[in-house]
Amino acid sequence: MGMKILVYGAGAIGGYLGAILSEAGEDVTLVARGAGYDAMASRGVILEGPKISKPDPIKVRAVRPGEEKPPYDLIFVTLKSHQLAGAAQHVRSLGNKDTIFVFPQNGLPWWYFDGIASKYRGTPLKTLDPEGVLARTFDTAQIVGGVAFKPTDVLAPAHIRLADSPADSLTIGEVDNRMSDRLQTIGNMTSNAGWKGAPVADIRKVKWTKLLSNAVWNMLGVITQATPTQAARYAPTSALALAMTHEVIALAKAAGCTLEVDAGKLVSDVVQRVSLPSSTLQDARAGRTLELGALSDVLLEISALTGVAAPNLSVVSACANMVNQRIIEDEAGVRLVKVA
Repeated sequence: MGMKILVYGAGAIGGYLGAILSEAGEDVTLVARGAGYDAMASRGVILEGPKISKPDPIKVRAVRPGEEKPPYDLIFVTLKSHQLAGAAQHVRSLGNKDTIFVFPQNGLPWWYFDGIASKYRGTPLKTLDPEGVLARTFDTAQIVGGVAFKPTDVLAPAHIRLADSPADSLTIGEVDNRMSDRLQTIGNMTSNAGWKGAPVADIRKVKWTKLLSNAVWNMLGVITQATPTQAARYAPTSALALAMTHEVIALAKAAGCTLEVDAGKLVSDVVQRVSLPSSTLQDARAGRTLELGALSDVLLEISALTGVAAPNLSVVSACANMVNQRIIEDEAGVRLVKVA
């Protein structure tokens, strides 16, 4: 008997995941709201990309928050990290004591120092869970950490554009680094649906690896309105990106994770990427609150905790937070406009 699955937060990644699982015949429900829900409920999800050539939308079962039919066996929580605390109690109520909650958010997780040997074991990351809501709500034994490697953006409600990358995968891991049977089950499910499921023994290292990109290019994108490719092709921002990358690598090591990467190659490789706006730049342009805690602010918290300086990250974070404050207070998006 298959699992009863919920995808909570059907934006770009959640909409993509829910659509391919639905097409693969899984028992899956997508939670959406507003125009996204209306489009999914009426016509389904459109996936557009070089490997997607389906002329018809994928039919999905979509509901609004509060219309779910719990309990669910497996819940993919695909909200942005700064939206988790506000939805925590409701999301938890949709499962039971055996439900698996998969959190594939960008950046570091609030449970980073739980479940493993570390000099900082048990230290809460207050930028990620300032009131302790997430720690109180979710049992770490029921949590599976995740990293979504799939470039996506939303062209219109429930119309998702996909780009292909050699790294495309839904990488998943346990809080305590065990290689469990449930990781393999989830990995097989998403692989069968067309998105490689990749269980790993150290999900924190994978999160740092992606954060090497997000903490640099997403933050630069917010304050420059440039895609990562555009910023990498401009020598001054490329140099700044390299300095920021070195700082992230140093912070990861101080937190107990050694990243064996070539910072220069990481930056130069971005020049060859498809020039898509980062998710954070998309949010800035749409006037949505920015996901800064898990991508930027937490690094400054780790800097203070470990004593490792991060001056370039600090300056860029300050600028990104100022942009976020203007978005919230002015209730407006930020974008370049053509001058007549």
